[in-house]
Amino acid sequence: MIDEIPSEKILQAAMRSGADYAEIFVERTQQTTVVCDNRKLEHAASIFDLGVGIRVLSGDKTAYGSTNDLTRKGLLGLARSVARAASAKRKKAPPIVLAERRAPSVTTARCHPSGASLADKCAIVVRANEVAWQCGEQVRQVRILYRDRVRRIWVASSAGFHTSDEQVDTTFTAHVVAGTEGNIQTGYESQGGAIGLELFDEIPPEETAERAASRSIKLLSARQAPAGTMPVVLSAEAGGTMIHEAVGHGLEADIAGEGMSVYSGRIGQKVASEIVSVADDSTRAKMRGSFTFDDEGTPAGKTILIEDGVLKAYMSDISAFRKYGHPSTGNGRRQSYREPPIVRMTNTMILPGKDDPSSILSETASGLFVKKMGGGQVNTLNGDFVFEVQEGYLIEGGKRGELVRGAMLIGNGPKVLRSIDRVGSDLGFSIGTCGKDGQEAPVSCGQPTIRIPEIVVGGRS
Repeated sequence: MIDEIPSEKILQAAMRSGADYAEIFVERTQQTTVVCDNRKLEHAASIFDLGVGIRVLSGDKTAYGSTNDLTRKGLLGLARSVARAASAKRKKAPPIVLAERRAPSVTTARCHPSGASLADKCAIVVRANEVAWQCGEQVRQVRILYRDRVRRIWVASSAGFHTSDEQVDTTFTAHVVAGTEGNIQTGYESQGGAIGLELFDEIPPEETAERAASRSIKLLSARQAPAGTMPVVLSAEAGGTMIHEAVGHGLEADIAGEGMSVYSGRIGQKVASEIVSVADDSTRAKMRGSFTFDDEGTPAGKTILIEDGVLKAYMSDISAFRKYGHPSTGNGRRQSYREPPIVRMTNTMILPGKDDPSSILSETASGLFVKKMGGGQVNTLNGDFVFEVQEGYLIEGGKRGELVRGAMLIGNGPKVLRSIDRVGSDLGFSIGTCGKDGQEAPVSCGQPTIRIPEIVVGGRS
């Protein structure tokens, strides 16, 4: 596709005002969404989108424009407009430097979404819906969502590189509400990644729906979680929601560079327990945040952010490098061709440690065992967070005890990182869609089983 566009002419037009850098980003996307809500197939459609974004960097000034007019005249006109918008008296900026690493091997979906009909995808959703309703008479509401996206991108820049990538993203979600007289509980389960419909060979859609329904029903009879300060064991199965929100955003170079992160200016300093290491890795097979090249054409890679408790690097993109001096790590991502790239996480995780996961629980006399996390909020400036526990159990004599509901984890990201005293040798992931500056990006987040010896649990006294 990029070969059909006069990229050199467009780049010349974009650079005509003496800019430092220009890039063309071409994106072709096909997305299918199927939604079943309360036994009714509410939505089933495929959409197609194709467009171009042009970005010009001139000193400390950035200009961006996009269009779905792919004619030579339209693209050259856009390039000239963006060039004019970027022209100004400017400060000297460093040259563009890309990471010196090879791009990972392209992973092709074994059962490509384009090879299945819309009717086939609807059947997957309907099957899961029926299983959820059959889980018990307490089930009150079921919502099943299937979505796939096949995204093909091309990037050409004035720095001389031309790259392309195909990114396949398939997700499946079950949301179930169960209720009795005066008691309503919800169960949520999702799966997905950079994978095709072989996703359902690994975890059948019926199993995902059954897990969500069973969780909502079990929570009806669970007692309220106790409130107070106590040890908390987070299982690998809980996913890395906390590391993504409470730590990850603060390690993005644009936020850190602006002084809006508790980790600003702390490269080389100890910020976590010496048994804690954190990485962002867009090369992991099948993970939802994986790709071959980012949306600036930088090869994917693994970035060690924290090593043995010491802050080593921030996630960065080309703009953050020019502004703050942190070399691009392949974390320049955008929601679509309509938006410029910004620094985003991919697959962010606490790396596995040396502890036997089962011993972490058995050597904790009391507290809360978190099997699955929910959503939460964080203040990147100071690291304070609040997270919901979707499925949690009391720890009684080193064993998983009674199921409780309504628990919240309330704490501070840097403080928690410094206090972690056990890190398991396992590793689990959860998937999500990360929002930042009005843009969304598919991500995964992970962690091993870890123990926080003391954290505030919100519940009922």
